[in-house]
Amino acid sequence: PLFRSRTLDFYLLKPGDLLEYKDKLRPLKVRLMDETLKTFRVDDSHSVDQLVKTVCDRIGITNCEEFSLVCEDEELTPKKAAPPQVRDQKKMEALKKKLHTEDDVNWLSHDKTLRSQGIADSQILLLRKKFFFSDQNVDRNDPVQLNQLYAQARDAIVDGTHPCTFEEAVNLAALQCQIVLGNHEPAKHKPGYITEELQSYLPKEYVKAKGAERRVFSEHAKFTGLSQLNAKFRYIQVVRSLKTYGVTFFLVKEKMKGKNKLVPRLLGITRESIMRVDERTKEVMKTWPLTTVRRWAASPNSFTLDFGDYSESYYSVQTTEGEQISRLIAGYIDIILKKKRATDRRVPEVEDETVLTEDMVLPARATQVSYVTATSDRGEEGQVAHPGVLRAAGESSAHFVHSDPQEGFLPQKQAGQSPGFSPAQQALQSSIDKGLGSADAAVNELETPTQLPPLGNDPQSLTWKQNTLDVSRQNVGSQLAAMTAAAAEIGRAV
Repeated sequence: PLFRSRTLDFYLLKPGDLLEYKDKLRPLKVRLMDETLKTFRVDDSHSVDQLVKTVCDRIGITNCEEFSLVCEDEELTPKKAAPPQVRDQKKMEALKKKLHTEDDVNWLSHDKTLRSQGIADSQILLLRKKFFFSDQNVDRNDPVQLNQLYAQARDAIVDGTHPCTFEEAVNLAALQCQIVLGNHEPAKHKPGYITEELQSYLPKEYVKAKGAERRVFSEHAKFTGLSQLNAKFRYIQVVRSLKTYGVTFFLVKEKMKGKNKLVPRLLGITRESIMRVDERTKEVMKTWPLTTVRRWAASPNSFTLDFGDYSESYYSVQTTEGEQISRLIAGYIDIILKKKRATDRRVPEVEDETVLTEDMVLPARATQVSYVTATSDRGEEGQVAHPGVLRAAGESSAHFVHSDPQEGFLPQKQAGQSPGFSPAQQALQSSIDKGLGSADAAVNELETPTQLPPLGNDPQSLTWKQNTLDVSRQNVGSQLAAMTAAAAEIGRAV
């Protein structure tokens, strides 16, 4: 978009260039995982990252950084070039569909606008969870996100993304019956009631199992009285216990050790690790913690990981999804760093009220910040290393008393009341005397020469000189500040 505050010359426009005049706002149609369709009016110049935040804010999802938009229109999905010399490309494509990997999911780029990615106003986008980082905190107190998480987990179970045993599948199908059909009714809910829809309750490998529907209704009866919200939460709890939950899979080809041959393999990405997984059984073959990843590089036909000292060599695979894998790893790292910064900024809950105090310690020039119990409703700043009073030899110090560190050294006075003065006048007189005393004390100390003992040039003597110089500079600054404060006090009093 062109900004109104800029001239046409700023955008290097030439005579004859064609500009399009249109509404800055556009409709954005978003389908949620529970098949709900919502339409929003959004700024067409905003990036996808900003639009995801807008959509999540409006529907009540807090951790919007874990969600993204998916384009499901195959015509708009960019076609990826197949790696060269791939003889079994059809076999790989069939394996991708069987394993339901992320290879064919067209996630929109967060740093680009919808218009730059070819998304028309009438296009419907899918809001889907991309990063499984803080979903362990989603419970019944967050029904909006709980519902979206349930819908996505249900689809992953039915299509086989998360392999499970027959007993686990039956248990999940029974919970789904409780959510969709309500409490079990023996006269109504019996074999044959959901036979035609059983493929939407069970993975396809268990749909034709003997007695599957009867087992589902038998388990369904055990959940009588369970509310829909609690049933969804129970469903998610069971799915979370599966070993593949929270893992994003990509089908890649890696080189066999000791042979010049490439074999299919699953590359899994989680919030904590990167793993090699067997493509047939989904058993984890090797795991690298995400903290051990030093670098990674993506090319059109390959993806390479560098684990530094944690691995003897690079791990390189053949894939056309290198850019998508790179974005996924970078997204998890960004979320981890964001959460860490938020934790570091959090004030420790020591007591109900705390005061932040800052002490400047000289001559080491150190700054100490700590939290202490509040005795007042505001913080105070004080100097730990108080400047001393330097006097000539033999001079008496009887005329000086030590007062508050911020007030300096004051002439000693009797605390009695002045006769004939009201309390307000006595306070005014005390302020004037205090200011004059501070000014006189500062002048006397500045005029008094410093008596230094004989010093050598050894390192300790030079260090002492430097420290004394630092303290003297601090004294001068403190006295000047005291004189300025005294002058201001006298001005207000007059």
